[in-house]
Amino acid sequence: MWTNALNRLLTHLFRHGRIRVTYPDGTVRCFGPGGGPESAVVLHDPGLPRRIILSPDMAVGEGYMNGTVTFEKDDVYGFLSLAIMNIAAQGQPWFRRPLEWGRWLRRRLDQFNPVSRARANVAHHYDLSGELYDLFLDEDRNYSCAYFARPDMTLEEAQEAKKQHIARKLLIEPGMRVLDIGCGWGGMGLTLARDFGAEVLGITLSREQHAMANMRAEQAGLADKARFELMDYRDVQGQFDRIVSVGMFEHVGVPHYDAYFAKVRRLLRPDGIALIHTIGRSDPPGATSPWITKYIFPGGYCPAMSEAVAAIERQRLITTDVEVWRLHYAETLKEWRCRFEANIERARALYDERFCRMWRYYLTASELTFRLNNQVVFQFQITPKQDAVPLTRDYLYRDGADGLSRAAE
Repeated sequence: MWTNALNRLLTHLFRHGRIRVTYPDGTVRCFGPGGGPESAVVLHDPGLPRRIILSPDMAVGEGYMNGTVTFEKDDVYGFLSLAIMNIAAQGQPWFRRPLEWGRWLRRRLDQFNPVSRARANVAHHYDLSGELYDLFLDEDRNYSCAYFARPDMTLEEAQEAKKQHIARKLLIEPGMRVLDIGCGWGGMGLTLARDFGAEVLGITLSREQHAMANMRAEQAGLADKARFELMDYRDVQGQFDRIVSVGMFEHVGVPHYDAYFAKVRRLLRPDGIALIHTIGRSDPPGATSPWITKYIFPGGYCPAMSEAVAAIERQRLITTDVEVWRLHYAETLKEWRCRFEANIERARALYDERFCRMWRYYLTASELTFRLNNQVVFQFQITPKQDAVPLTRDYLYRDGADGLSRAAE
């Protein structure tokens, strides 16, 4: 029964290219018309057809991690390219739609992130060995989308361009108080303190990030201008001229959007500006891949623009600019994936082969979701005051379009 159902699913999905599937009993079947990309997969566990029907993301991701799903020449990229391309084009067949509706109904529970749960979710991913992140991130440890203002940029240059672009949107002036929500290892906050003279408070729930960010501030002689606290955004007090959040909103969860933007409004001065940089989806609201939720980002969710903007509106904040970055994150993830593969032996020494397969699958699937399945990055510039920012966007590009010049010293 399950094999027949899987045959129907694959017949429905693969209408471009061709996939060759070897079933656990040795049966080989091909799906798709050919004349395009091809891939071959072997299912080694008799329980896989049932698990794939019930949850394709989970079954294939776990199967690859555990070695019960293998690809010809270990070509994860080729398989996922073909699969994601066809899934994006065809959608789910009718007999899987009730299961997808179930995922939708569970999503608010999956994204319920009170402080204690949010702390545990952050630790799951960001408190991994710091040496792991050294294997694939840029030297400044920016773990978010870079800005490839020129196609020939290195990852380091593109990450610097991202920070400068955000700083311009914030209209930073020396002495301004800036809150960095989800400060990571301190790269954004240190840039604002060093290059723009800001007084920065960065907050994170990751102990590893907190320790390193403060160490970096000390080493750079910026401890008097940039300090980093182990704190949830809901516990921050005071007022700030500017708020920046890069790659943290994905961890807030839809049930908490109103509370998040209400907090942003309370923390901003009446003429303050906030810049929220987040992964999002061009499609309507959906649900996070169960494999990503279990293994990579528990509690995480990438919002549709409609979800984020509706919450901003309910808190009477004014959206003064929305920018959509499309393939920038695909290029960023390509760089991370290539660097990780180049350092795979060091990764195995830190963890094990199963972890390496998980991380490879995560970086590859993420890159291809941006390339092929309508995932993007949103930057929301918001403020309580309508004229807090200039009326045109010219101010972002006055010093040149490469995004690498400094606004202040």
